[in-house]
Amino acid sequence: MSILSARSPRFSIVPWLFVAGFALIVAVNGTMMWLAIASFSGLYSGHARERGIHYNEVVARQRSRDALGWMVQTGWQSDSDRLDLVLTDGSGHPLEGAVVTVELIRPAEKRPPVEVVMSALGRGKFSGSVVLPARGNWDADIVVQAGGQHFALTKRLFLR
Repeated sequence: MSILSARSPRFSIVPWLFVAGFALIVAVNGTMMWLAIASFSGLYSGHARERGIHYNEVVARQRSRDALGWMVQTGWQSDSDRLDLVLTDGSGHPLEGAVVTVELIRPAEKRPPVEVVMSALGRGKFSGSVVLPARGNWDADIVVQAGGQHFALTKRLFLR
């Protein structure tokens, strides 16, 4: 009788630990994939197809916007939940007589935009108060109309 045949077969848990470990990895990865797909569609706007069809028009509008040379400086006052804007024209002078609209969009969540009512303070300065439902990254869609010109800009802001 050899040593190999003298050993009694016994149950080993080690292979089953490997199976359980891989099953756990697959379950966690599947849950993470499901949460990622369910929480963010990947589309920034609801009319992406129409924007794609009219892409050349979008590019022409962006070039005309850039030709204006207007600049928008943003500032967030966390103690008073206030968004401040300073608008200047292509030569660096304050942009007078402008009408400004601002919407804050949370880029990673399906949440309706938060509108910020902006008040003109004079000399190209605007300010608006807003109560944010959450702190963190926001996209500020800023639209400026002045002197018959239309200027649109999106800025990523980290609002505390």
